[in-house]
Amino acid sequence: MSILLSLHVLAAVIWVGGMFFAYVVLRPNAALLLEPPARLRLWAGCFQGFFIWVWLAVIALPASGYWLMFRLFQSMGSSPLYVHLMHGLGLLMIALYLYLFFRPYPQLRAAVAAADWPAGGRHLAIIRHIVGTNLLLGLLTISIAAGGRWLLV
Repeated sequence: MSILLSLHVLAAVIWVGGMFFAYVVLRPNAALLLEPPARLRLWAGCFQGFFIWVWLAVIALPASGYWLMFRLFQSMGSSPLYVHLMHGLGLLMIALYLYLFFRPYPQLRAAVAAADWPAGGRHLAIIRHIVGTNLLLGLLTISIAAGGRWLLV
């Protein structure tokens, strides 16, 4: 159980922590210091590396989450409200990530490869909004994980 819980928490920390760093630290500095071509190339490269880790999280989080839920509560129906909230928010985050990965991210990569900076900027803006939304959802989910057991019984 402790290994599963550790895997679950590590996957969440890697995904949400990476989004926090990208959105709160890297994005403002990249916008301030880099011209659009360099900024778009930076983001395309960062996403390529980060998305490998997000894919691992997208697999590990539901797998470990379902395993933990059925080990601790025997069924979804007997799980407490905070578990249902984490489950729903997690599925929403995964859906947003899948959309981001299969729609605007390939378009960003194609625009950067073609040196089409205006198109790349439009695709990056879409990605930025999705990452911002997922970051808020991830922080909310972590808050529920940390305190939901006592707040949402």
